Amino acid sequence: MVGWGGQNGAVDAEAVEPEIRTLSSSVIYSDNWTRLRRDEIERFDGVRGTYAVVERDNFALIIPAENGGFHLVEEYRHPLGRRGWSFPQGSFPKGQDGTPEELARTELAQETGLRAGRLTRLGTVAVAHGMSDQYGEHWLATELAQGEPDLEPEELGLRHAWVPRADFEAMIHDGRIVDGSTLAGYALLLMAERRGAVDQP
Repeated sequence: MVGWGGQNGAVDAEAVEPEIRTLSSSVIYSDNWTRLRRDEIERFDGVRGTYAVVERDNFALIIPAENGGFHLVEEYRHPLGRRGWSFPQGSFPKGQDGTPEELARTELAQETGLRAGRLTRLGTVAVAHGMSDQYGEHWLATELAQGEPDLEPEELGLRHAWVPRADFEAMIHDGRIVDGSTLAGYALLLMAERRGAVDQP
């Protein structure tokens, strides 16, 4: 994937040796979206063991903001056994590639029909750093124009709605929004607003 930085900025710029050394590695499951890797490892104290790593392609999350609120999507999430609201997000289909900004524009248009006149990068966050190598690139989308969505087969039943910011926060509080990437994106937006890097949409 072109242009994925994988970080927002170093806390300590000094290079360090990895504390876990990989002795061998094998993929024990793979499909179009996920690979499960088993690593035989040696820790810095010499103790050996295994580590399971979920490999997934990096994704873009988009915060479509206008009129003091946000456009959200809702769909059924099989691992949780329930529907849930979130910001639009996704990865390139297998065999496709591009820049993080191209991915953000594609996902936004596919899931909501919205086209962004302006995209502002908010930051990059590791999704589950104890178990996966996946990063999410988070974007603020403004100057929005409505078009037709183009849902993928896996997104059957997805719906899209605009909510005021106060309602968005209420949805987090009452559990209608439980997606960690959506919460991370909102935290990045709040910090950007506090720095004066973006105007409050």
